[in-house]
Amino acid sequence: MDKIRKNQIYTVTFDGYTSEALGVCHVGERVVFVPKALKGERAEIRIVKVTSSAVYGRLERLIERSPARIEPACPHFGRCGGCDTWHMSYAEELRFKLDRVNSALKHIGGQTLEAKEILGCDVPLRYRNKAIFSVSELDGAPHYGFFQPRSHDLVPVDTCLIQSELSCRAAKAVTEFMLKNAVPAYDEGSGKGVVRHVFCRQSHSRAQAVVCIVAARGFGAKTESLVTFLRERCPELTGIVLNINKTHGNTVLAGDFYTLWGSQNIVDDLCGSEFEIAPQAFFQINPPQAERLYEKALEYACGDKTDLALDLYCGAGTISLCLARSFDKVVGAELVPQAIENAIENARRNNIDNASFICGDAGEAAAAFAAQNTRPDVVVVDPPRKGMSESAIAAVADMRPPRIVYVSCNPATLARDVARFEAHGYALTPATAVDMFPRTSHVETVALLSHKYDR
Repeated sequence: MDKIRKNQIYTVTFDGYTSEALGVCHVGERVVFVPKALKGERAEIRIVKVTSSAVYGRLERLIERSPARIEPACPHFGRCGGCDTWHMSYAEELRFKLDRVNSALKHIGGQTLEAKEILGCDVPLRYRNKAIFSVSELDGAPHYGFFQPRSHDLVPVDTCLIQSELSCRAAKAVTEFMLKNAVPAYDEGSGKGVVRHVFCRQSHSRAQAVVCIVAARGFGAKTESLVTFLRERCPELTGIVLNINKTHGNTVLAGDFYTLWGSQNIVDDLCGSEFEIAPQAFFQINPPQAERLYEKALEYACGDKTDLALDLYCGAGTISLCLARSFDKVVGAELVPQAIENAIENARRNNIDNASFICGDAGEAAAAFAAQNTRPDVVVVDPPRKGMSESAIAAVADMRPPRIVYVSCNPATLARDVARFEAHGYALTPATAVDMFPRTSHVETVALLSHKYDR
């Protein structure tokens, strides 16, 4: 076959997906990635980009349509870069995500065991309790929305079907106030302007919601009228906050926070505990699914002995507090000082006195425990997307806990780390995928690693 060139058209059959939900097909010896294509479909595609490592195409004409194909409910799908799977049925999305986890375990981790199930979301619409809208000037007026993939070009939106209706209404109200009062959006290139983002957080269990306006400077004499305007348009709000962020770059929340009205914090419930959440604090985006994830993690964590559990990368202590209800003692470790302060306060707030927290790197904390001959009954790890360092894995393995529960937001680094733990005598036993973020390609996994001497 001749060399593949841009603008050539081929008839292909799609046989899989990438981790970002692009359709995968083959032209000769080359693999081609095509957005919005579904596994099993036959189509004509046009080649749009050819590099030495990858080829990309676009759908020109569907010849055989998958029964899993649906009409996207979101009019912005494919443009704003926020979602990946609106073109497929939810059942197909769950199949894709479970296959993504198992493909990583097999091809990256060298595992033969598969995750047998994925826990789907009962309500895959408007599930996010936190929204971050970017604000930019377009055609002389302020608009809110999301950036196109790999760019800072704003796609204006009138709504977002994975955000709450209140969040969308609050963002609209902010931009309407800006237009009426000649308040300009911030321009990253020149450093001029005022409003950068609108950040909204809403309690899932209580009637509480906060809007945080991220700006390069304050509103001055217009502040009081801003508060009045937002309260009229969004009477559900319980707090309005101004974040003065003068940094350059992509960091959304930075600098100083000023409560303009009400309270800057909300309270939400998770797994039987309540958490007070500040605008800059981490909290799970989808609490009902987070509860299912943590319940599975606790199921994997509990064995014959429940004396001591270590929770590395503990954040604000959500998993630690779950463990504390089943273990005699729980110790959480986290590198971020503010998160440890939150964890201590959350334990106090929920009258939990058998959980303690230390501020430190996960690997260093594990190494310190190992040096003290501490042998916990379980170690729970919930690392960031990059996974665990080899030194952290070695330090955890040196304690020889009978069980390690690995909570992951990245199947690739999970699979890599499972293989690394295997070299230390641990084997993957069960694993379960959890859909925390419907209509995106992201998927969470909770896996149990058992020591070969303790099985």
